[in-house]
Amino acid sequence: MWGIIPAAGNGTRIQPLAFSKELLPVGDRDGGERPKAVSEYLVERLTAGGADKLCFVISPGKSDILQYYGGRIGRTDIAYVVQPTAAGLCDAIFRARALIHAEESVAVGLPDTIWFPADALRSLPEDRLAFLLFPVEHPELFDAVVTDEHGGVLHVQVKSVDASSNWVWGAFRMPGRIFHELYAFWHSHGERESYLGTLINAWLAQGGQAVGVRAGERYVDVGTLHGYREAMRLLSLSKEQPARRVSADATSRP
Repeated sequence: MWGIIPAAGNGTRIQPLAFSKELLPVGDRDGGERPKAVSEYLVERLTAGGADKLCFVISPGKSDILQYYGGRIGRTDIAYVVQPTAAGLCDAIFRARALIHAEESVAVGLPDTIWFPADALRSLPEDRLAFLLFPVEHPELFDAVVTDEHGGVLHVQVKSVDASSNWVWGAFRMPGRIFHELYAFWHSHGERESYLGTLINAWLAQGGQAVGVRAGERYVDVGTLHGYREAMRLLSLSKEQPARRVSADATSRP
């Protein structure tokens, strides 16, 4: 399975930094001997979910990510593709299309988020587009996912002030063939949609199908100073009270 990590954003919400926001130190590793980059949490969750290959989508100025991760983490190979300009999440994800075969699986997460449980991706079915959902207190800041009683996705409410669901997507997976179907659909519509939720709504309206799985428990966006503080609190609680549910959110994202 491929894990796609869109890391080409400018990180304007948490600037100024002297490095890419995906390398922001959050927590520690190696028994507290070394700081841990925020994107390492997503790397761990993608590999725990079954990814054996990772693709970072970076901008031309983010060579520090390549230097940090190199070509392999443990037994997991890493590839890099470039998004020349910041053109939204859809554009970033589909930059990896040349690497993805139709018979492979694809999982996507956001590198400036931290969520629990760490192995939640394993709860998603492999044969369809499936969103990993998390409960938050302010769904209007995210992409809220409305589902039917069987988990079928009815609509994605993109940063809606009137969001009717407090369950937002934090990651998703799909077969490679659906990944390419989504790209073809996006391309046929002039590649206008930059928000993933907007693309999914249009795809659903044309007969596409997706499911939402409420297997997530705790979620925080580390893309702002407030989110950074929430992440530190979340990590502290996860060590002290691993069973406690914490609904955390910071600012909006596509």
